[in-house]
Amino acid sequence: MFQSIIQRVRGLVQLLWREVAKFGIVGGIGFVIDSAIFIWLFSGPMHGSEVWAKAIATIVASIFSWIANRFWTFRHRKQANPVREAVMFAVMNIIGLLIASGCVWFAKYALNLNDKASLFIAGSVVGLILGTLFRFFAYRFWVFNEELDSEPEFEHDHELLEAKKPR
Repeated sequence: MFQSIIQRVRGLVQLLWREVAKFGIVGGIGFVIDSAIFIWLFSGPMHGSEVWAKAIATIVASIFSWIANRFWTFRHRKQANPVREAVMFAVMNIIGLLIASGCVWFAKYALNLNDKASLFIAGSVVGLILGTLFRFFAYRFWVFNEELDSEPEFEHDHELLEAKKPR
């Protein structure tokens, strides 16, 4: 029984590692885009509107992320209907945006932290971590959820999750 559980966990890790690595790279680039825009907006044109600045930065980074995730990270799972996929992606990103903006709101209004460093940490560190966890699983299981195609590198991924039966 214990051996079976270990095999299933090992299979799950082998199945997800490529997606997690690619998702991390896309996320890292998205983080740079999001953070740069957020800092620029709340330091200049949107000074005093940090929550909205975070929302706009997240939207721009999300557009990049959809393109990169669709055509690279989850390319083997992209849906045949890109409009439906884009709508699902947008819904999941709105939830992610609410998580990040909610962290900024909480820091600013509940904790009364108004300095730029605190607001950046709230939105681009805490919000990013919480939003990233949500987004990976949302993208993986709800947005890019088509069956694996016949690409050789993904051909046996589902078999990794099946426990080997003793003879």
